[in-house]
Amino acid sequence: MAVIDPAEVEFSAIRAQGPGGQNVNKVSCAVHARFDVGASSLPDAVKERLLALRDARITQEGVIVLKAQGSRSLEQNKLDALQRLQALVDQASLVPVVRRPTRPTRGSQRRRLDAKTRSGRVKALRGKVSE
Repeated sequence: MAVIDPAEVEFSAIRAQGPGGQNVNKVSCAVHARFDVGASSLPDAVKERLLALRDARITQEGVIVLKAQGSRSLEQNKLDALQRLQALVDQASLVPVVRRPTRPTRGSQRRRLDAKTRSGRVKALRGKVSE
């Protein structure tokens, strides 16, 4: 797993949205975390997989922008943003397993065809009875 260096993340304090009364209006405790994938110290393979993700939080310049405003504490919101960023990098650092195409066995083919003929016979018997 690739670990993010907190020094590579740029934090900026912004005002939070939503309810909170006067506290929301006067305290900037929400955080915008900006992480430049191209300039980071992550391995190249992880960078490629990160930039290939179809995620709205990744800009065309390759910068991941996260907004954290769940807590009333600036430090707690920074920690939350870092954890979410690390989760995103962890997801991208997993190497996808290459699927090798396989063929069905002769026994499974035979069982499938036997089941088809059996159900075909059952359906043929459902017709109208002619006397």
